[in-house]
Amino acid sequence: MKKELVTMTLAAAMTAAALAGCGSSSSSSSSADSAATTAATQAATAAATEAAAASTEAPAATGDQVTLNVIAAQYGQNTASWWADFQKEFNEANPGINLNVEVVSWNDIYTVVNTRIANGQAPDILNIDVFADFVADDLLVPASEYTSDEVYNKLYPSFLEQSDIDGTIWAIPDLASARALYYNKDILDAAGVDVPTTWDELEDACAKIKAYDSSIYPWGIDMTTDEGQAAFAYYTWNNGGGFVDDDNKWALNSDKNVEAVQFEMDLYNKGYTNSDPANETRYDLQDMFGAGQLAMVIGPNSIPTYISDGGYSVNYGVAAIPNNSTGESVSAGVMDRFMVFDSDDIDSKLDSIKTFFDYFYDDDRYTAWVEMEGFLPATTTGGETLAAKDPDMANWIDILSNCKFYPTAKSEWADVKQGVIDVEQQALLGGDVQELLDNLQSEITAVEE
Repeated sequence: MKKELVTMTLAAAMTAAALAGCGSSSSSSSSADSAATTAATQAATAAATEAAAASTEAPAATGDQVTLNVIAAQYGQNTASWWADFQKEFNEANPGINLNVEVVSWNDIYTVVNTRIANGQAPDILNIDVFADFVADDLLVPASEYTSDEVYNKLYPSFLEQSDIDGTIWAIPDLASARALYYNKDILDAAGVDVPTTWDELEDACAKIKAYDSSIYPWGIDMTTDEGQAAFAYYTWNNGGGFVDDDNKWALNSDKNVEAVQFEMDLYNKGYTNSDPANETRYDLQDMFGAGQLAMVIGPNSIPTYISDGGYSVNYGVAAIPNNSTGESVSAGVMDRFMVFDSDDIDSKLDSIKTFFDYFYDDDRYTAWVEMEGFLPATTTGGETLAAKDPDMANWIDILSNCKFYPTAKSEWADVKQGVIDVEQQALLGGDVQELLDNLQSEITAVEE
C-alpha cells in the first residue's frame, strides 16, 4: 500500500483557534473581532509548537531502525509520565524500532494534528476521538493491516463497530468512559436538597444551594473545545433530542435540542453554574468539585481517580444524569481510538506498528494503563480483570453497554462537534439558540449533500 498523503487545509485548525476565543467578551468593532481572531490563531499555533517541543525525547534512529511517531492525548496527571516510561521500555525491548511519543492536551490536540496534516507531517499513529473525516480524505490505513489477530479478537466488538464505515474498521479503541452525575453529599445535605433526577428538581436544588452558600457553584458545565460536545449531548439526549434523528440524519436544530441548549443557558444566566463555562475545562471543574467549591457536576467514571491523585478529600455520591423527557436517564459513552496514517513508506512500517499495538495491548500492561487513568477498558480481558478487582468497575462497564455514543462514523462529525461547541459559546454571549442551531444545521447538511 503506497498512496500519496492527501494534504488537508488549515480550516479545521483555524476553526479550533476561533472557538478558543468565544468565551471572551463580545465587541461590535470589526477591528476588535480581527484582533481576537489573530490572537486565537497565534495561540493555536503556539500550542502546536509547544506540543512539538514537549515531545518525549527518543534515542536517535540508527541504520535499519524504523521510526514510529505517535501523538497521544493527555487524559490526566499521569499520562505523560506513563507514555515516557512506555517509550523507554518499548525501545529497549525493540531495538529495531525508534518510538517517539508526543503527549498533547485535549484542548490543543485538534489544532496540533490538523496543522501537522496540512504541513504533510501526519503522525504514524494517532490517539484521538475523531476519525471519519480522515477516512473521507483517504488518509487512514484499515485496522486489519496493522492489528494482530490476538489484539483484534480481544477488543469489544461493540467498540470496534463505532469505527466501522461501509464494512471497514478504520481505528481501534484505546479506552472508554461513561458519564454520570457526581454530587457533594455534605453540600446537598446542608442545603436540604435531594439528588435531582429531573430538570425541575435540578433548578430547585441549584436555587437552594445558592441560597445556602453563594460562594459554592451549584452546577458545573464545560462548554470548552475540550468537552463542549459532551455538554450538548447530556442535555439534548436527556430531552429526547440528539445529534441525529431515527434515520441517522443530522437533526441539530430540532425543537428538543433548542429547548435543551436554552436550558443550559438558563442555568448559566441564573448564576447556577461555574462562572466561565467557555474556558473552564472538565479538569477545572473536577478540581473545583474536589475542593468543595462545586456541588454537582456530570463527569466520567475516572473522576474518583482524578480526585485521589489530586489529593482531594470529598464526600461524594454518584447518580444518573437528570432527565427531562421519558424519565429514563441517558448516559453518554465516550470512546477514543488509535488510528494509523497512510504514507509513502507505510509498507515498511506496518510490522513495527503491529509490534507497537501488541506491546500496548499486552494484558498486564494495558490493564495497568486503564486502571492508572481510571477509565474503562476496551478489551474483554481488561474488563474481566478490572471487574474482578473492583465491583464498581463492573457496574460502570454495564452502564457503558447502555450508553449512547457520538455519531463519530459520520464524516461530518468533526465539524458538528466544533459546531455545537460554537453554538454553546455564542449562546453564552447572548446569541439566539434557535438561530444558531438553524445556521449550524444548514451548514452541516450542505456539506452532507
